Amino acid sequence: MSISHIYTVQMCSGTHPAHNLKQLRELLETQTLMQPALVCLPESWLAFCETPQQTLVQAEESLNWIGQIQQLCRDFDIWLAAGTIAIKDGEGRYYAASLLFNNEGKEVARYNKIHLFDADVADNAGQYRESTLTRAGEHVTTVASPFGRLGLSVCYDVRFPGLYQVMREQGAEVILVPSAFTTVTGDAHWHTLLRARAIETQCYVVAAAQVGHHENGRQTYGHSLIVSPWGTCLAEASTQVGIIHAQVDLAELHAIRQKMPVAAHNRFKSDFYE
Repeated sequence: MSISHIYTVQMCSGTHPAHNLKQLRELLETQTLMQPALVCLPESWLAFCETPQQTLVQAEESLNWIGQIQQLCRDFDIWLAAGTIAIKDGEGRYYAASLLFNNEGKEVARYNKIHLFDADVADNAGQYRESTLTRAGEHVTTVASPFGRLGLSVCYDVRFPGLYQVMREQGAEVILVPSAFTTVTGDAHWHTLLRARAIETQCYVVAAAQVGHHENGRQTYGHSLIVSPWGTCLAEASTQVGIIHAQVDLAELHAIRQKMPVAAHNRFKSDFYE
């Protein structure tokens, strides 16, 4: 099947997983989901905590929450790209793990965020140090699915195009970028970065985002996007909680690649992310 349906859920997540799961279920209940359906969630959607220490505590219960997420997949007959969930690394830290579940609730892929956001930003937080308790991932993840070959990434990764070139070399056709961009960096760079990744890889890019003023004091940009392999914005959310939808047409993707075979022309192959 060359055409499938992708939905991105824009959320304003709080610090309590049960509340965020309830928000997600209520949003899904507003939709008539066309099949096959891939639903994409933002970064930190399950628990957008105030401190890394609180996130580590939440990671203790990750198996419980994953069980509920798996049931959600079965209830709605959806594949679910579950943004990021904190999962313990066994050494006192946690991974920002992006998990992909099929419509039977089976976990079919996992990607641990590679690039950690340690930066100073001119917003109310001022400073971000994701590496305090987050362990960086080391492996690129692409996986076959009914929606094409998916490449998994998270938020700050989008600033490192080498990662996406490797995904393209591994056959990626749809790239996921669950995010919690700050309002400052989002206003400056969000659209440009996502469209650039789509254009240079000739992939669909799907970016589910956090939005608004959060319980943890953060302010996030929103504007969830679904971008075509030509760089066209197929769907965009505003600054409200909600769901956007677009069709993915793999035949159109391969027509674009055939007309402009940039992957074949690329003389700079990467062997870093292996």
